[in-house]
Amino acid sequence: MDTYTVVNNEHEKQFEITADGEKAYLVYRFYKGDIAFMHTFVPKTLEGRGIAEALVKAAFAYAETHKQPVMNYCPYVSVYLKRHPEYKKFLDPQYG
Repeated sequence: MDTYTVVNNEHEKQFEITADGEKAYLVYRFYKGDIAFMHTFVPKTLEGRGIAEALVKAAFAYAETHKQPVMNYCPYVSVYLKRHPEYKKFLDPQYG
């Protein structure tokens, strides 16, 4: 898997990776002390390169560092959590 630099674009409230001139991102919002993962987008030309996984890992790392429970609304993150249940510990217990 390639290594990607994930940027937290705080203005747009999304984690971003730019590769081959295209942008992939995971949109988040803040709600009552939690961070909500809303949607992940990877352009078709970048699919299959581990970019979505890198975005999700960065988002969970941010949540852990900032001690913010996660509310998940993103279908890709739901699939990721099934494959990597160790990340479920970050979910808000009231939500999950």
